[in-house]
Amino acid sequence: MNYGRAMATARERAAAELAARPPGEWPAFLRANSGLPGPRANLELAQAAADTADEAALRQWLASGDEYLALCGAIGIGRLAAEGRTDLWPLLREAATDASWRVREGVAMGLQRVGDADAGRVLDEVDSWVDGPPLLRRAAVAGICEPRLVGDAETATRALALLDRVTGSLLAEPDRRSADVRTLRQALGYCWSVVVAAHPEAGAPVFAALAAVDDPDARWIVKENLTKKRLSSPGFG
Repeated sequence: MNYGRAMATARERAAAELAARPPGEWPAFLRANSGLPGPRANLELAQAAADTADEAALRQWLASGDEYLALCGAIGIGRLAAEGRTDLWPLLREAATDASWRVREGVAMGLQRVGDADAGRVLDEVDSWVDGPPLLRRAAVAGICEPRLVGDAETATRALALLDRVTGSLLAEPDRRSADVRTLRQALGYCWSVVVAAHPEAGAPVFAALAAVDDPDARWIVKENLTKKRLSSPGFG
């Protein structure tokens, strides 16, 4: 089964369902078909809503306090940022530290919308996020560590440098037991494998240096990444 095509078809179907309704009815329709509460939100519908809603609606959704609407809003703000709306970056930055993990995922997907247009633009923007709180750092790495974004050597090399800085910042945290630091560590537990697998020539030496760090969290991050199938080839164990 072609899952990529199946998801695209679901997104197209969701877009058609939205187009058949006046925009004023969209919030209620989105909430009713969100898939929540439940283990999986309706991401195809969220992507379709992000594709078509105007800026005013996206801002309202992001500020609504409704988890699913805010998820849609974050993705859509990323769409507008990809189209050149640099003034909207502060909205993504603020939403990156939202209490809801689904909204934070929406930010990551929004960043990936920008990355699809220009991965370098994402890296330029999130460079300053490394100096922010743990959840902001988490968004920075989650937003760029997507296989489709790190396929070229330059982007992968810059992503590796970002990962190295963010990992170093985690290891320097005075309280690594805090929930936000643990959330950042969880992201680092898979992000490294994405970039190392995409560009092993540059990634393997940096990952090996991390593996040599005598620190329990560094060891955990390395161990978690090594469980990912993308690092199952010889030379990474």
